Amino acid sequence: MRRMIGPILVGVFGVVILIALGSWQVQRMGWKEAKLAAINAMLVDALVALPEQVSTEVDRYRGVTLAGAYTGEVALKLDSLEDQGPGKRVIAVFVTAAGRRVLVDRGIWLDGSAATPTLAHPAQVVGNLDWPQEADSYTPPPDLKTGLWFARDVTAMAKALNAEPTLIVAREPTGDGIIPVPLDTSSIPNNHWQYAVTWFSLAAVWFVMTGFLLWRIRQQSSKAV
Repeated sequence: MRRMIGPILVGVFGVVILIALGSWQVQRMGWKEAKLAAINAMLVDALVALPEQVSTEVDRYRGVTLAGAYTGEVALKLDSLEDQGPGKRVIAVFVTAAGRRVLVDRGIWLDGSAATPTLAHPAQVVGNLDWPQEADSYTPPPDLKTGLWFARDVTAMAKALNAEPTLIVAREPTGDGIIPVPLDTSSIPNNHWQYAVTWFSLAAVWFVMTGFLLWRIRQQSSKAV
């Protein structure tokens, strides 16, 4: 019996830890689902005027409307549209009626299309605030001479275009042949259920293996007697 104490303790400890990890992932799944529901609600909430002071935490995904004009200044990020081909995402400087220089993600300018992303003209923008951080240590630096970027980095783009770091992603067409890419939650991962299943499966395997080990120990003890 003494030979079984160690394996029993290890087995119980391992199963408890693995079940706890699985339960934590289930809790995280509930939290993520609630967060996604809140984001989806913000994406379709009634539009408001662009806040004078925006918060990356509170105002992200908030629907806004603003009047003003595109200046013709743009940052072009390499991108593509599924089933339509490669192109460039147009991040344009927009001057509001109050004189604020903000950024508008107008969508994709497909390669070979007759879009005119650098055309300056008055416009009304309907979209959602966002602060994507797509750049990492492997992202090449932008070519500031051509205005070509390899990731959306609101802070860096705003600095390069002399605008405030506020980005509105258009949810409706902005004209000039540019195809809008409205915000949605499809790019936000929610893999917690898969993680939970993995941990619970490992707990089951640990339990079975512990039982097998105890059986082997008992068999060996019986033979010794």
